[in-house]
Amino acid sequence: MDVVERLWARVSAEAPLPPAVLAGAALAALLVVATPALWRPARTVVTIAHEGAHGLAALAAGRRLAGIRLHSDTSGLTLSAGRPTGAGMVLTCAAGYPGPALFGLGAAALLATGHAAGVLWAVLALLALLLLQIRNFYGLWAVLVTGAVVAGVTTWLPPAGQAAFAAAVTWFLLLAAPRTVLELQRARRRRGAPDSDADQLARLTGLPAPVWVGVFLLVDLAALALAARWLLLP
Repeated sequence: MDVVERLWARVSAEAPLPPAVLAGAALAALLVVATPALWRPARTVVTIAHEGAHGLAALAAGRRLAGIRLHSDTSGLTLSAGRPTGAGMVLTCAAGYPGPALFGLGAAALLATGHAAGVLWAVLALLALLLLQIRNFYGLWAVLVTGAVVAGVTTWLPPAGQAAFAAAVTWFLLLAAPRTVLELQRARRRRGAPDSDADQLARLTGLPAPVWVGVFLLVDLAALALAARWLLLP
């Protein structure tokens, strides 16, 4: 009970973050997303969220999750067993690119209600679940390092520092998601992604792949706009 009480005390609601802190966190996240030297290593975090979204969607659709792989080139692969067609497969395939933005939107909802520490504990819980499904060494290393960073923040930083870090993570997910969709479309134009999520969805549904790219981008931008309204507007 003491452990539960201490955990609840750490994630219970606090005062919402000052607008200056939220704006500063947004600028820091934008710098990471817009700077190639920073974006390359940080993109692995987006891949973790992307593949985690595939995995959660597969479970929600009643499919059996067979493992997740993360690669050093920032690509990933989620394997699930079940019908190769149908709504469950479509949901699973469609969840990846909107996933980081939707995770970011959920984190923004927690921040807006004063649960900054709750964002970090939610991240740790999701990483722990993802770790059980990782099936390659690089993926194991990536998830463990990411979890160690978040755990270190929750252990060593004061509450104000934890809140600022949670805000930066939130903005990073929200801002990074649209960039990955634009990268997808550039790769498709170069015919370098014949098995992309959009192309798989085109084969599953009959809707052209560019339509799915547009859906991904629309969802990501809508999540960013809604989160910005919650966090930055009175």
